[in-house]
Amino acid sequence: MFRYILKRILIMIPTFLMVAIVIFCIVNIIPGDPAAIAKGNDSVGDINLIRERMGLNRSFLERLGDWFIHMLQGDLGDSYFLGRSVLDTIKARIPVTLSLATSSLIVAVIVGIPLGILAALKPNSILDTSIMGISLIGVSTPEFFLGLILMFVFALNFKWFPSSGYTPITEDFVKWARHMVLPAMAFGLGQSAYIARLMRSSMLEIMNQDYIVTARAKGQSEIMIVLKHALKNAFLPILTAIGMIYALLLGGAFITESLFRIPGAGALIISSIRKFDFPVVQGALLFVAAAILIVNLVIDILYTFVDPRVRFETKK
Repeated sequence: MFRYILKRILIMIPTFLMVAIVIFCIVNIIPGDPAAIAKGNDSVGDINLIRERMGLNRSFLERLGDWFIHMLQGDLGDSYFLGRSVLDTIKARIPVTLSLATSSLIVAVIVGIPLGILAALKPNSILDTSIMGISLIGVSTPEFFLGLILMFVFALNFKWFPSSGYTPITEDFVKWARHMVLPAMAFGLGQSAYIARLMRSSMLEIMNQDYIVTARAKGQSEIMIVLKHALKNAFLPILTAIGMIYALLLGGAFITESLFRIPGAGALIISSIRKFDFPVVQGALLFVAAAILIVNLVIDILYTFVDPRVRFETKK
């Protein structure tokens, strides 16, 4: 087990470093001049001095090498416009995005898995057809459109939840939960539809296996067969999907954050791109990439507990 985890970590390190280089290259080829934005309408200011202060007067390779060395030391530079370091800026935003992504994943799992199991237990029935039809609509509905519908119904009409804003969970859990319900549903229900469809197909495959037929022949109840035999084996592809979905939620939160005015990393990236605040964009994308790599590592470790065959392979 230890060798397996160590191997995955050693693979992560060069992957992260390559991703960091790619992020810097992509961000710095974005058309636009931060110095021109900083100068604004000030006809007195010297744009060359501004570019020198921002470090934009150096060559691309010089800027890449300097940023990469400082990144390895934990220094992501300073924002061009916010008057604070990139690290401090991101520290205030990353927990918000993690909160939204985790809440959305919980919604996706607690809705998608039970619906997928119910559909698999009654294949080709009205229940199965209804669940799969609803899930198809859920997969096809854009999250911003679903978010607008939820906002209109539950925030404007019933006034059950606020339509925008965010309260840190450390300050007030109840207010955090009320602010998080609508964006988590808008972000997570579409993914729950995908999980339901995947869970159904996985369960149908498992329920036709010989050991399930043998368990039924021994007189075990259908609930025990599902919980004890089928669910664990059917959950393997779901576990992989959960890791992919969580990575997607972390990387694609900017739409939901912008819609519900949540001050997360996604909204920070969008606002920084508009202002050509390259250090902030690089730093935020780097943190998101690191979070995705860590999620994949956790999924790989969990896989060894769920599937003994993986654990056996790690001992070789």
